[in-house]
Amino acid sequence: MNRISQGVKTLWARPLIPPEQGRMPYFWLLSLSYMFWKYAYVAPGAAEVALLVLTFVVFFPLYCASYWARGWQVPACMLAGCLIGAAWAPWNAGAGTFFIFACAMAARIMQARRAMLAIAGVMLFGVLVSLLIEQTQMRWLFLMPILTISLPVGMGSMMDARLRRSRQELLRKQEEVEHMATIAERERISRDLHDLLGHSLSLIALKAELARKLVHRDAGACEREIGDIEVSARQALAEVRAAVSGYRESGLAHALAGARASLAAASVELDERVERILLAPATEHVVALALREAVTNVVRHAGARRCTLSLALEGGSVVLRVADDGERLRGGAELRHGNGLSGMQERVAALGGRLALRVGAGLALELRVPA
Repeated sequence: MNRISQGVKTLWARPLIPPEQGRMPYFWLLSLSYMFWKYAYVAPGAAEVALLVLTFVVFFPLYCASYWARGWQVPACMLAGCLIGAAWAPWNAGAGTFFIFACAMAARIMQARRAMLAIAGVMLFGVLVSLLIEQTQMRWLFLMPILTISLPVGMGSMMDARLRRSRQELLRKQEEVEHMATIAERERISRDLHDLLGHSLSLIALKAELARKLVHRDAGACEREIGDIEVSARQALAEVRAAVSGYRESGLAHALAGARASLAAASVELDERVERILLAPATEHVVALALREAVTNVVRHAGARRCTLSLALEGGSVVLRVADDGERLRGGAELRHGNGLSGMQERVAALGGRLALRVGAGLALELRVPA
């Protein structure tokens, strides 16, 4: 009983006809006025009026249900409409309108070939029903609308249904594209924040550790390190705000300065060979973030004493090389690709470049992107 009551509530709350159909389906109901042509010449009796009212009471829910019908329900609605028309055919030539409605219902059949076969079946059924009408003139009045209007109405309804389905599919694809764009933007922000915060927080952690060691030995040096921590924290905050707002500029000069400071704080000797190259903003952004990530990995994981950094223009490509003499990968250790390296590879690939990692006496990173 609960399921039945829930089903009744659902049907009651649901609109009569799907909202995307607009108001035209209600307008098409005016075609039922064809049933009243007879009464312009012949006055209906009380029983006939009652049957007309009953017919409309039965047909209206059937008509509305046909717009929600799916699968086997569609031919069932079509057959019910044809049977109503067949029941009235011997007494009212306007009953042919029910066959026209049945042809319009075929638009809910997804396969075009089956829909056309259903329309042909309705027309054939109408021809057979016309044989039940004894008067020739009345028979042709019943049959002519079926033969002349059913096919155009059915095909028009099919074309309209296909157009609506195409429009709905296009809207769904647009929603998918918007959803994918949102996901891509979230991934971009997460990669950029990882690169920015990973570098800045590593530098802050190193300077805080150094300040703790100096607090009892050299108060002046400790104070300078704390000042650097404050500056680094403010700079990281500004970069995060810029990244979230989407207007961040990760300049290469700024990244180089940060790399020097980080390596110096970690007591890593830097061998720097950087050429002055005019880069497009997108390329400079990717190179700067890659440099930040590479230096952060050297500082946090390598345990290196020396780092070599070079940036040059080779054959139309910008080449960034960062190598260290750390011991993290010696002894057959396996190289792991974390979020930083994965994000770096994605950004480089997006520009048509490539990223290579080589394990030897430490780790060597080579990045190439078109200039």
